[in-house]
Amino acid sequence: MDQIEGRNAVLEALKHEKAIDKIFVKKGEYSGSLKLIIARARQAGVVVSETDKIKLDNMSQSRNHQGVIAVCPVKEYAELSDILQSAADRNEKPFIIICDGVTDTYNLGAIIRSADACGAHGVVIPKRRAATLTGMVAKASAGAVLHVPVARVANIAGAVETLKKQGVWVVSADVNGEDFLNIKMDGAVAIVIGGEGEGVGRLIKEKSDHVVKIPMYGQLKSLNASVAAGVLMYEVVRQRRWNG
Repeated sequence: MDQIEGRNAVLEALKHEKAIDKIFVKKGEYSGSLKLIIARARQAGVVVSETDKIKLDNMSQSRNHQGVIAVCPVKEYAELSDILQSAADRNEKPFIIICDGVTDTYNLGAIIRSADACGAHGVVIPKRRAATLTGMVAKASAGAVLHVPVARVANIAGAVETLKKQGVWVVSADVNGEDFLNIKMDGAVAIVIGGEGEGVGRLIKEKSDHVVKIPMYGQLKSLNASVAAGVLMYEVVRQRRWNG
């Protein structure tokens, strides 16, 4: 995990607009530089999480965190517009993966790895309550995180609406959807994969053009998030190649 520890170091990172996923601060009365850090973080849209000293001590690599640790991504995030531009630059129809609340770092890394293998133009993740681009995600992606643009957005629903306005069809995965093999996905498409526990949110499913399922023929009723993502991504690849 790439992180910055100590009040002065975190404050300098904020001043220079370094990419930061989340700032952990010790619970308690905030004053002086810590109060300034929290104010600057919120102004910049950085998530601030209050936690206890034990957790900070366990997270700390320097053993001198001074009550604040900033967790940084292993690379800069892209904008959603960058992903769309990447597709345009390659003269291809947009092919995007949206992770709606995927919290497991292995799953996010594996999804990014599959996105690279399938030639997807990028991955979209939410700013809150989701895995981010930590070192563990980079490792799980086998380095694919360095090649696949990842956009971090404040609101997945807003990102879905933006994509639909750009002519991208949105297909969400859900156990109660239609059989994915019956759905046409060879055009501009965004595949939405839900979190490990709750799946794709209700609002996102309502905004989707299709809600699809992967038929299950054994005793279990669902697949791991990254496996499901891989199946649906390769269906997009199959349809695009099959249709020339």
